Amino acid sequence: MAVIPVAIAGRPYEVRVGAGLLAELVPQCRGRLRKRAVPIVTDANVHAAWGDVVEASLRDNGHEPHWRILPPGEQTKSWEELAATVNWLLALEVERGDHVIALGGGVIGDLTGFCAAVLKRGCKFIQVPTTLLAQVDSSVGGKTAINTPAGKNLVGAFHQPSLVLADLSALETLPERELLAGYAEVVKYGLIDDADFFSWCDANGAKMIAGDSALREYAVSHSVAAKARIVAEDEFETTGRRALLNLGHTFGHALEAETGFSARLLHGEGVALGMVLAARYSAHLGLMARTSADHVAQHFSAVGLRANLTELGLDCDGAGLVRHMLHDKKMDAGALPFLLMKGIGQTYLAKDVSLDDVATFLDGELAAGAN
Repeated sequence: MAVIPVAIAGRPYEVRVGAGLLAELVPQCRGRLRKRAVPIVTDANVHAAWGDVVEASLRDNGHEPHWRILPPGEQTKSWEELAATVNWLLALEVERGDHVIALGGGVIGDLTGFCAAVLKRGCKFIQVPTTLLAQVDSSVGGKTAINTPAGKNLVGAFHQPSLVLADLSALETLPERELLAGYAEVVKYGLIDDADFFSWCDANGAKMIAGDSALREYAVSHSVAAKARIVAEDEFETTGRRALLNLGHTFGHALEAETGFSARLLHGEGVALGMVLAARYSAHLGLMARTSADHVAQHFSAVGLRANLTELGLDCDGAGLVRHMLHDKKMDAGALPFLLMKGIGQTYLAKDVSLDDVATFLDGELAAGAN
């Protein structure tokens, strides 16, 4: 088992990465489950795959699980489910010192974390991510949120978990599409500031996705360590360092909004295509060699992720996608910073991007895809 510390000032915690952690849930959470009753928020798919394992671990150690089983999918991150889950936790008489368990992917982790952030002005929670995307990204760093009609993750709070347990065994039950969506966030760490890791992804990504356990442990551990370093430097995204983790997200969130936050485009798929668009736009501006931008697109395409905007079959223009971006939570004094690249592993925050130019660039991508 790999143990990665997240050195948040005053609230440090560990991310533990290894196989079999769900079966050892209670020993791993030792000292944190204060009562017999343990509230667990999950979705129907995860409960079907891992509910019995978690239930056995809790009951064998003298605990009684209380399940809240939600529908899978991005639509669950809503005001309605937030209110219903908070009321459920209040009915269970959860106290501020208690821990709520978030068992699932990014949707469950975000919703449960936000519930914990607002319940009695903040109770504790444990992230038990079961998707690759959640293990390498959303479960670490304390960002919690729900979606609204105006956009994705626009209502939320920074609220750090007490512990993250990333069980690699859970990846064995994931559909390939979910694995690929999570892989996009793995590659992100190479594109941000680690060209050597991007080269590792070039050499090993397909084998990792196919099931190589050693490669999966390395990919998850390396990604978590990369995120932990950035989060420790800039917990509340105030200096700009943490903003680098949003590479591909401005384009990606606009695509998610245009597709209705539906199964038509998973979050990780949107981020992958968003990173391709960020690379191509960087090349369009003359910041990055076109060959490097093509390399990014080819890498995602080779493993089975979309790398051309035309593949989505959208019925909109570039201006329509830019309108979605105007609801981005990174808007500052009416301007939208963009994450662009000077090369692979050389991402930076640009604050002088013309949204009209972005719209024109997207019109070209919508019309022709990669040129």
